[in-house]
This record gives sequence, structure tokens and C-alpha cells, in this order.
Amino acid sequence: MAVKVLILEDNPVARGFLCRVVRESFSDVSSITEAGDLDAARHLLGHAAGGRAAPSDDPYQLILVDLELPDGSGLELLTELANYPATRIVTTLYSDDDHLFPALQCGADGYLLKEDRFEVLVEELQKIVRGQPPLSPAIARRLLTHFRSGDGMGNGHGQAQAPQAVAPVAAAAPAVLDHERLTPRESEVLTYLSKGFTIKEIASLMGIKWFTVNDHIKSIYKKLNVSSRAEAAVLASKQGLV
Repeated sequence: MAVKVLILEDNPVARGFLCRVVRESFSDVSSITEAGDLDAARHLLGHAAGGRAAPSDDPYQLILVDLELPDGSGLELLTELANYPATRIVTTLYSDDDHLFPALQCGADGYLLKEDRFEVLVEELQKIVRGQPPLSPAIARRLLTHFRSGDGMGNGHGQAQAPQAVAPVAAAAPAVLDHERLTPRESEVLTYLSKGFTIKEIASLMGIKWFTVNDHIKSIYKKLNVSSRAEAAVLASKQGLV
């Protein structure tokens, strides 16, 4: 199974640049498909505007999405990809909050600035293999500043209330019930995660592609109601899953 990539970018020069970044980042890329606007991307994904993209027999594993497009916003496509099993990375020139946070809320798995140097973008994209979100350095700093300032929840009430609202969810009963629905493959991936193996190492041990491992991890997080490797490992240990 080789990796398929879709790049949504209206600027031909930028598309060519991103193609080079992708090929330099991964050795197992089989094809890179380019789309210049939302309509073209939706046609390739097989859904209409406002609908939901459903995985095909041969889906894309990585999708790069520009935000400002001739026929709308890339945020629309991110929302439509909610049920699509691909890693979705925003590639844009905008680093302000009005673009960054809506993109993350719409399901972006990473946020890269096209103005970054070629080698920086390659390094950030390669983080996907290690299970880390690709974030341009300026974006990572912006996120740290935002959450350290106390408005990370966007409610103006500071950070004190966040643990009360969030912490009980991670330990709630549904996580105990949902682990029973882990597939044998997901259980195997969870075991390796708990032992500290990287995504690339897990892929090698299981004889599958790292994008497939990434898909399993997303499913595990959703079923266990967690958002990080550490949470998954702790819960798995407590529930005797590993």
C-alpha cells in the first residue's frame, strides 16, 4: 500500500513547491494529485459542497489544504472531511488567530506556513510518522502564547475552570465500555504505543504502512476518549488492556 496525497492550492507555483516538499518528506508516496479550487477537490473526493467525503477503496492518506481559495474557504473542506480517514494539514500564509483556531476547530491535524523554508516544512511534515502534529515554528509559539495567557479555552474565565470541565471526561465510563470495541489490530497498536514504540517502528513490526498505523491510533483515541499517547497508555494499563 503506497501513500496517496491530495494538495488543494490555487497558486500553481505554490502547488509545485508543496509537491517537492511532500516527495522529500516521505519515501513511500505513490501519487500526488493537485486541485486548484474547492470544486476540483470535491470532485476528486467524490462528494458535493456541504456534504461529507466518504473513503473510497483507494483513499488519500494525506491532504494539504489552503485556506483562501477562488471559490471559498478551505475550512469548508476541512469540515466536509470530518469522517474521511486522512491526515489533514493546512498550508497557508496566514498565522493570525482568525485563521489558525477555526482551522483547528474544523479538524486540521497540523498547520504549516508556506513562507517557511523548504527544509523546515519537510521536517514538520515528517513529524506525522512520529505521531506528532506538523506545526510551523511560528504557529507552535503562537499556540503556547495563547494558552499560557489564560484564554486557551476562549471563554475569558482563565484556566482554572478547564480541568473541571475536561478532566472528568477522560476518565468517564464510556472509555471503559468503548475499549471493548477495539479491533485486534487496534489492540496490537495500543500495546506497542504503551511500550513507547514510534509510529514508524510499529508499522515495521506489524508489516503495514505508517499511515495505516496513524489511522488505527486515531480510532483508538476516539474509542478510548483520549487525546494523547500518554492518556491512552495510562488508560490501557488501568483497564488491563495491555
